[in-house]
Amino acid sequence: MDGASAVVAFLCLEKNPPKRKRKTWTRSWLGERGQLGMPVLQGELEVDDQRGFQELLRVDVEQFNDLLQLVAPYISKNNTQLRRAISARARLSVTLRYLATGESFSSLSVQYGIGRSTVGLIVKETCRMLHRVLKKDYLKTPTTEPEWREVASGFQDRWQFPHCLGAINSKHITILSSKGGSPFRKSPFSLNLMAVVDAQYRFLYAHIGTQDIASDGGVYAQTDLEAAVESNRLKVPPAQSLPGTDVVMPFMFVADETFPLQTHLMRPYPFRRLNHEQRVYNYRLSRARRVAENAFGILANRWRVVLTPIPLEPEPVSWIILAALSLHNYLREQARDTYIPPALVDTEDEDHHIIPGSWRSDVTFQPVPAGKDRNPTRSATEQRDKLRSYFSSPAGSLSWQENMV
Repeated sequence: MDGASAVVAFLCLEKNPPKRKRKTWTRSWLGERGQLGMPVLQGELEVDDQRGFQELLRVDVEQFNDLLQLVAPYISKNNTQLRRAISARARLSVTLRYLATGESFSSLSVQYGIGRSTVGLIVKETCRMLHRVLKKDYLKTPTTEPEWREVASGFQDRWQFPHCLGAINSKHITILSSKGGSPFRKSPFSLNLMAVVDAQYRFLYAHIGTQDIASDGGVYAQTDLEAAVESNRLKVPPAQSLPGTDVVMPFMFVADETFPLQTHLMRPYPFRRLNHEQRVYNYRLSRARRVAENAFGILANRWRVVLTPIPLEPEPVSWIILAALSLHNYLREQARDTYIPPALVDTEDEDHHIIPGSWRSDVTFQPVPAGKDRNPTRSATEQRDKLRSYFSSPAGSLSWQENMV
């Protein structure tokens, strides 16, 4: 066939192209949603295996229905002539499964018979609504003197650290942004979750930073917590005497060496050339701030999404993390024994030696660089020294602390 014939033949074929099959709005197997996969398993577990249901979604049947009743008005959709809406029950289920496992949207798409992009939209919306309906009762920062005194009493009674308003810690959350032109497109990129925890492993405050800052101290400086404490917008109780003494001491938070030393934020002495009293102080501080480590460990053990790279932009990632924190506090109140079994967290034996919680062998966080204890104010330094002396005095010492240092 010469060149001209070849061109004619090609054009003739194009005149009568083969008929294409008409496309439907979705893949055929997605039309069987609710009739196979995870929805069927969830229904069977709900009837025959309550423990299996809880392992699947991290909540029991009663808690699932409670959450569904709270969130359904905000996530329910109407059916259309073209398709049947995904139920609020399925939306909550896929979201809880995502939070519990951190599985990819593609994997959840197959399990639930829902399109991958739709799974992403459902997770973002449902997490935002979960935080909305739970935050008032389960994720709120104290704003009155009685509320802060209750927090401080918890640290005094359980961890023997006076005037403590909470333990602060911070962890990195990895995101994988997919939008072209985004300032976060060079993934992975870390968001920094900084939180305040009470003596019972409840989150009292959370800040999710959108800058990749080197240390926790840098994150803390950007939060509204520091300014709120300085201006007393949180109604923190005024300074008062330490128990059994006339030494006046303000109320404070406790943190590790990655945070700055301030009058309302106590950190350890640098771990070099410590004298005996400084070692005692560091031990006593570590007992109080350990609750924050454990709270983050519980969170990651139960809601493993915080350990996995999240393929979304920073704002929806914030909704996901806030939903996980809200659910943590909700289950801490509603199902403490099953949500936080004793072996999961650090405990002390009869001689007060630490028995590491099981979460420590299961959870690995990205390390955060230590901050420098540079140029603290004189009042902050004097306050730490007063606490150091108090913990070694008859009024403030513990019978076993000498064996720990």
